[in-house]
Amino acid sequence: MKIHRRTALLGLAASWTLGSTSLALAGQTANLNDPRFIVIILRGALDGMAAVTPYGDPYLASHRSPLLLPEPGQEHGMFDLGGFYGLHPALAGMHELYTQGQLLPIHAVAGHYRSRSHFEAQDYLESGADERMASGWLNRAVMALSHSQTSGPDGYGLAMGLTVPLLLRGKARVGSYAPAGSHHPDADLYNQIAALNANDPLTGPALRSALKARGFSEVVVGTRSHQPHAGKGPKLDTFTTLATAAGQMMANQKGPRIAALEIGGWDTHAGQVGRLNGPLGQLDRGIVALRDSLGAAWNHTAVLAMTEFGRTVRMNGTGGTDHGTGTVAFVAGGSVAGGRIGGTWPGLKPSQLFENRDLAPTTDLRAVAAGLLCEHMRLPEHQLAQIFPGELPTPLSGLTRVT
Repeated sequence: MKIHRRTALLGLAASWTLGSTSLALAGQTANLNDPRFIVIILRGALDGMAAVTPYGDPYLASHRSPLLLPEPGQEHGMFDLGGFYGLHPALAGMHELYTQGQLLPIHAVAGHYRSRSHFEAQDYLESGADERMASGWLNRAVMALSHSQTSGPDGYGLAMGLTVPLLLRGKARVGSYAPAGSHHPDADLYNQIAALNANDPLTGPALRSALKARGFSEVVVGTRSHQPHAGKGPKLDTFTTLATAAGQMMANQKGPRIAALEIGGWDTHAGQVGRLNGPLGQLDRGIVALRDSLGAAWNHTAVLAMTEFGRTVRMNGTGGTDHGTGTVAFVAGGSVAGGRIGGTWPGLKPSQLFENRDLAPTTDLRAVAAGLLCEHMRLPEHQLAQIFPGELPTPLSGLTRVT
């Protein structure tokens, strides 16, 4: 994809939506050595213990043995992350970043709220406040950074997409634009419709035939996958497309410096082992695409991938997991102090679980975000109160290699 220079120069904000993924960009014009900050929202609640598995915990197998993949060193096994944790095999590109010291998984994280409602939790996650708000913490960060570091005008914006996530809504003006035909239903929606009609003698076969005619594979028609697959050519992956576009625009000397992306498909109530491969693979390819398209600017970039809550420690009766609390967040980038696991592991002994069902949270997601804003984006710490209203934990330090 070629991003024209004029597009990159159009200013403070941009948003682009394709299917269930979207991209929003913001930032004043500046030089190539300025820090870049990208936030990826994983909508639907990622099972952090599936993405970064604590195979060294003696209680793990008793809770979810059928969900566990082979340990590192075994055929089709996880990537080893130091002898206690293993990285899901769909995250090969991120494992490469880990070995290069550019990926920092932070385990047992959670938002500052305790809700198992997707909609409520996502609102709190994106607003960053103790109450639901109409603006997002990243938008307020753009305003604070604009006022403290540049003298340029505020509010020049181009949004490529039908919507802008709450995370980037607020006083920093964001317009919107969507290329004709770019917005299509999520493959997961087709998946659910096919499942609901699977046993109907009339609509079931008709839907399966229609989906096949549109290029969906048998696994999608059979409700086992979230990703459409055309009969010709490579699998459609809009998240990687958006990540590439974001990287190209942010790599421009006068391009944006802050971006927000999102990717769905993480709500794995049933058949989790097979269903996670799709969204994990998209996340992996997207982060690698960011690295490649940013080029030299990757060395000045931090990426935060976060989800609204985790999933239950125990497997449910349909081979999945239900809404939980603690999960994992990923911090990636050329400026990240990675190659290690962050956070404090709480343990999986029944008495150590949160409400006797969830991974107990030990790190506040706002502390991670605040640490990146202060340490990486050079935001004065006293301005955090404007960005995260309410009680704010101490920002985490040591997330990046400060120069």
